[in-house]
Amino acid sequence: MQRVMLKSKIHRATVTDANVDYEGSVAIDEVLMEAAGILPFEQVHIYNIANGQRLTTYAIKGERGSGTISINGAAAHLASKGDLVIIASYCTLPEAQAALHNPILVYVDAGNGIRKVSSNLAGYA
Repeated sequence: MQRVMLKSKIHRATVTDANVDYEGSVAIDEVLMEAAGILPFEQVHIYNIANGQRLTTYAIKGERGSGTISINGAAAHLASKGDLVIIASYCTLPEAQAALHNPILVYVDAGNGIRKVSSNLAGYA
């Protein structure tokens, strides 16, 4: 059996732009993408803490060190500048591997700088 597992997340990132005229995607600061192990064009899920909206899109590189989290295209209707979001990526693992799997959890500050990288969910470890 295969299990879909949380591969990584960027927790409580602040949306820096929402551009409905851009061709889709979410631009994520390259530093955050690397820390979370997210590749360009990888599918990501975005959970908007501010309004409860959930969406699926793909990641593109934002300027390194800029703190960019830009929700683009049609998805921009579901987020506004200043909203807090969780950006999650998932992987599929065989059951034996899934039981041992630890996700990468990237916690950011108000400017989307890395505060902490962990494999333990806050409050559950």
